[in-house]
Amino acid sequence: MKVNTHREIKVSKLQHAFNLALFLFALWLLLSGHYTPLMILFGVLSTLVVVILAARADLIDRETQPVLIKPSVLFYWGWLGRKIIKSNIDVTRRILNPRLPISPNMFTVRATQKTELGRVTYANSITLVPGTVTVDVDEDVFTVHALTQEAATELKCGEMDRRVCNVENVF
Repeated sequence: MKVNTHREIKVSKLQHAFNLALFLFALWLLLSGHYTPLMILFGVLSTLVVVILAARADLIDRETQPVLIKPSVLFYWGWLGRKIIKSNIDVTRRILNPRLPISPNMFTVRATQKTELGRVTYANSITLVPGTVTVDVDEDVFTVHALTQEAATELKCGEMDRRVCNVENVF
């Protein structure tokens, strides 16, 4: 069993604070649309104020560290985004064309993630995809409602579970 020293914990918090600052500034840049030197300076200052206040309130820890800037998470988001778009088109087609089958069903899937955050990510990913909803979570067993048999089969194959597990070590 590894025991973290006070110095290691301090370095870890600094790393998390730095990552949070980078993420918040990138988000500010993305959302502000202002790229003049004065506005960028205001963005940097506001980011630093937020990070300093979060640090003083002892809110910066492993769970609040933004994982969005890590490549594996970005790849997962890209994959999930494509899946959401494809499922959205499928559900829309089924709504607009009554001849396409809809076969609502409930089933369970087992989550193989090791952490609570990994399981939450998996459950939320299921719900984000149109046509599937995580109805209940009991430890590592999820009850899911699917609009079609195809959606249920695709979820049962385990690709989403594997992809969340691959990203989970980033958390």
